[in-house]
Amino acid sequence: MKRLFTYFLQGLLLLAPLAVTLYSVFLFFDFVDRLVRDPLEAYFKTNLPGIGVLFLFVFLTFLGLIGETMIAKPFINLTSKILNRAPLIKVVYSSIKDLFSAFVGKEKKFNKAVVVCVNKADNIWRVGFITQKDLADIGLAGMVAVYFPFSYALTGELLLVPAESVKPLDLPSSEAMKFVVSGGVTRVN
Repeated sequence: MKRLFTYFLQGLLLLAPLAVTLYSVFLFFDFVDRLVRDPLEAYFKTNLPGIGVLFLFVFLTFLGLIGETMIAKPFINLTSKILNRAPLIKVVYSSIKDLFSAFVGKEKKFNKAVVVCVNKADNIWRVGFITQKDLADIGLAGMVAVYFPFSYALTGELLLVPAESVKPLDLPSSEAMKFVVSGGVTRVN
């Protein structure tokens, strides 16, 4: 009976990550798909699964194409300037814009994985990513900003540490992020 239960747990261990991942992807795509599909279904009385995802992909690609033209740049700059002057909206808008550009923009921020000694007495190190190499402009010369993601979460913390406490990792940032987010369980290639 114990062996049977062990096989059951092994099967669960093999299937659960795949099932949760596929279900999460399905829920996301279904949500996005329904944003467009439901109004189309109500108006045209037809059901086209996947039309919402296709529409969103085409729309975002077209928006990105237009955003790169000379005609759209003044509108984008004006909108950005207005949003950056609004008292409460400025904080939300600039934070979200910086976060998105850190991951997918032209100035990717999480591209340098490092380890930082956070406790010299016990020789404890944390994996993080340098987000600012020089903090002299805020009065912290010789310090760097390092972002430490939390394991199994979409959050993290930012610490300002002495530059000499930081050691670069010879590792692609995507592998380092995967290693940290998985709690160190994922093997580094």
